Amino acid sequence: MRFLAAFSDRYLPLVTGTDRLARRRPPARRPAALALVVSARECPAEDVVALRLTAPDGAPLPRWQPGAHIDLLLPSGRTRQYSLCGDPGDRYAYRIAVRRTGGPGGGSDEVHDALPAGTRVGVKGPRNAFPFAAEPAVLFLAGGIGITPVLPMAREAARRGLDWRLVHTGRSRASMPFAGELRGLPGADGRVELLPDDEHGTPAGTALLRRAAGRAVYCCGPGPMLDAVRAAFDGSGAKALHAERFTAAPVRDGRAFEVALRGGEVLPVPADTSVLDVLLARDPATPYSCRQGFCGVCTVRVAAGPVEHRDGRLTEREKAEGRMRVCVSRAAEGSRIELDL
Repeated sequence: MRFLAAFSDRYLPLVTGTDRLARRRPPARRPAALALVVSARECPAEDVVALRLTAPDGAPLPRWQPGAHIDLLLPSGRTRQYSLCGDPGDRYAYRIAVRRTGGPGGGSDEVHDALPAGTRVGVKGPRNAFPFAAEPAVLFLAGGIGITPVLPMAREAARRGLDWRLVHTGRSRASMPFAGELRGLPGADGRVELLPDDEHGTPAGTALLRRAAGRAVYCCGPGPMLDAVRAAFDGSGAKALHAERFTAAPVRDGRAFEVALRGGEVLPVPADTSVLDVLLARDPATPYSCRQGFCGVCTVRVAAGPVEHRDGRLTEREKAEGRMRVCVSRAAEGSRIELDL
């Protein structure tokens, strides 16, 4: 069986047995941002806003495939990544859907409160970290807003006449976006299952995978859901698991250390907390995007101190120049690093 996790512009096979990670290529130079306009807004579920983004002159937009995402450049200067959840066949519009989380980064609040119809925004991409291989038999699993990359995959599976099934979980029916679109897909009768927690309880990984035998599984949702699916995967009979995580993975093997800033302020970094989260607690406008070490938005210069690099993307030259991706990289236990911030 294959077990794949989605990261940036590549797949990293999870190490099992004697498997080895393929050599990573440096990221390609990215094109300039597109200047788009919010041409329409709707609320497909509680605390969810969907935006339609188009070119001001009505020009066609770059093509994309199911699973792709864009970088949305917000008026505040923040950059956030959102999955495209529209129709890849529509060359004239991108659609994203964003749940309000109220987190310290403020990106979802800004999308909800500061992007009315007519607002100009910058967009980079699309990029695809979660491509759909269109296997003959597929099971889609989505938790909450994790339906956004999965919906275009299901639409493509229906278009191709594949043997597909989809399970969507969420807190309640009112919180689960695009249920009507899912049921309206060609041949969707008997293929789409909605499991609101307030009606069925939180499903176990074995329950989510009960129809997985012989199928490729595509899963996107909150961390506990992904962990449950991974734990049950080996006994499911599924052929492959493709997974995308919207939130940062927990810090593993972390050790406490300190970060010093230019002005002399010293911030403690607990063993279970990232440098990025410590910086966000101090300044919610701290730039970041992916939280997984691949996009580079949170990269800072280290003026002094040893860095434990965990991103796997910086080159040896960049490391020697003192670059650090603070969403994942750390320092040795009890040490102090000085950041050029």
